[in-house]
Amino acid sequence: MEQKSLSKWLKIVILGIAICGLVVYFLIIPSYGGMMARIYPEFSYCYWPWLIFLWGTAVPCYIALYLGWKIAGNIGKDRSFSLENASLLKWIAWLAAGDVCYFFLGNLVLWFSGMNHPGIVLYSLLVDFAGISICVAAAALSHLVKKAADLQEQSDLTI
Repeated sequence: MEQKSLSKWLKIVILGIAICGLVVYFLIIPSYGGMMARIYPEFSYCYWPWLIFLWGTAVPCYIALYLGWKIAGNIGKDRSFSLENASLLKWIAWLAAGDVCYFFLGNLVLWFSGMNHPGIVLYSLLVDFAGISICVAAAALSHLVKKAADLQEQSDLTI
């Protein structure tokens, strides 16, 4: 697959993920939360804190999608192994780590304030594990892309 084609497909996937995220964050979660508040009115005071908390988790995700878009653009310009891509991947790793910390601490705060159930906190550890996996994968890719960029720069200088 050539670089421009790969870049195009990566951008299509990024757009698909962004649209799915919008549907989840602004349609499914609010409607599900509203349904839960109607079924269990004694917990309706939890609706807005949870909704704001979950919307906060979307911010680093969309920043990472923007950085992924820039990486896809660099791939299309035949700059796959560049220090810029390594830096962008490192930023994605930091965003994933920050989102994991925010999600974990937010769940604890909601639990201690009586708006969360211990079972939800335990299930949220699965989401945290997925975020940590993304963080580690992005950090490893950043390291590998940096090494490849260094090797490419050395080979360009010797020719």
